[in-house]
Amino acid sequence: MPPSEGKSLAVGLAGLGAIGMPLARRLGAGLPGLRLVAVAAGDAARAARRLAEAGVTAPVVPATELARHAEVVVEAVPAAHFRAVAEPVIAAGRIFVPLSVGALLNNLDLVERAAAAGGRIIVPTGALVGLDAVRAAAQGEIFSVRMVTRKPPAGLEGAPYLVERGIVLTGLTAPLKVFEGTAREGARGFPANVNVAAALALAGIGPDRTRLEIWADPGVTRNTHSIELEADSASLRMTIENVPSENPRTGRITALSVIACLNGLVAPLRVGS
Repeated sequence: MPPSEGKSLAVGLAGLGAIGMPLARRLGAGLPGLRLVAVAAGDAARAARRLAEAGVTAPVVPATELARHAEVVVEAVPAAHFRAVAEPVIAAGRIFVPLSVGALLNNLDLVERAAAAGGRIIVPTGALVGLDAVRAAAQGEIFSVRMVTRKPPAGLEGAPYLVERGIVLTGLTAPLKVFEGTAREGARGFPANVNVAAALALAGIGPDRTRLEIWADPGVTRNTHSIELEADSASLRMTIENVPSENPRTGRITALSVIACLNGLVAPLRVGS
């Protein structure tokens, strides 16, 4: 429910990385109907310094305490810390907005917990295009979904899938397909890279039927995602080229997508399903 007149929605933020810090700045600067009430980060002292330098006034608290302060909590931490942030928020019946959507695929029991506690999990669109259309098509029958992701090699370095197989991208001079499989497999092997594929899978036909290709492409400067969907209601062909943030694994549009998601919780007019 939107906050009553004269009140604003209390927002908590976990993580101050390439997505979290821009969010903190935007929320700290003041957005209608929204107020930043608490932040959690791995290094509390450093987080407090960064907030102060950015002119953002919000206490730094342990992640386990975010739900005590906030009505909605945005998760923007490394996937390894996803559950530690999510569990107390969901147990408290709050709204949980995860950005580590690939991690959510491996923790879907949290959806049942949210239902039992009266909470909600809202996945923002992130760096994905056409998510509303995919959700609409899923109300009928979707036959197939395929996504092809192309990233500069630096945006894929360090992915567990590559490390385990000894795949080296340094000095790459031509596009190289480094992965082909399901969205679930991709989320496990590239936890910092394919949250868009996880969101697509949740909106459509699930992580085991959604097909994914990942390419390391030295010829691109933007993170590019192309989607092909066949359904009984429509055929969709969509491509988005995202400008990378300070972290080459993440597009700038991701933080803006979270702001749009939060605005949708409080705005008197909401466009899109």
